Amino acid sequence: MATLLHIDSSVFPDEASSSRSVTAAFRKTWEEQHLDGTVIYRDLAANPIPHITADAWSAGYATPTQRTPEQSAAFAARETLIEELERADAVLIAAPMYNFSIPSTLKAWLDNVLLLGRTAGETPSAQGTPVVVVASRGGSYAPGTPRESYEFVQNYLQAVLEGTLALDLDFIVPELTHAPRNPSMSELIPRYEASRQRALEEATAKAKELAERVAA
Repeated sequence: MATLLHIDSSVFPDEASSSRSVTAAFRKTWEEQHLDGTVIYRDLAANPIPHITADAWSAGYATPTQRTPEQSAAFAARETLIEELERADAVLIAAPMYNFSIPSTLKAWLDNVLLLGRTAGETPSAQGTPVVVVASRGGSYAPGTPRESYEFVQNYLQAVLEGTLALDLDFIVPELTHAPRNPSMSELIPRYEASRQRALEEATAKAKELAERVAA
């Protein structure tokens, strides 16, 4: 029975969010392929994870018998998140660009699940797990665009998810999502619509591909 870990982080709900629309398309297709599967869902905007504390961080490098009561309590919540990642056969993450980077709620999740000697290090515990990141953004930061150097979402997530957690990373990038709401970008609406349609198609295709890969 396949398990999908699905994480949304957009502050906007449902169809108002480009990233949520694409992750919803991926999840729908995934569930159609895995009728008896499990989805672990976390909406980091509706139910944010506390940012990592000194107790939560230091507990990760102490044995259970060495931990203070405060460390034990803090690490229990952190371990739940780590175990969800380790249980997953595939991971789906919505990572909209806010002020050139990822939402702080998603950063909090990453800080909690990244543990040297377990999920990171020589033998990362979730190594090889496929992860699809929907990296939506209001403008375009593609190579050759004026704001290419401001792209800190894909670069950062590649370093953490692929370089540190050793996950098998793939991106879907809906761009120009501000075009329908920003009059100064109205001429870019056709490009936005094409990008959105392409992202939805990629989500469906990748969901089918990973469903077959997990089932094999």
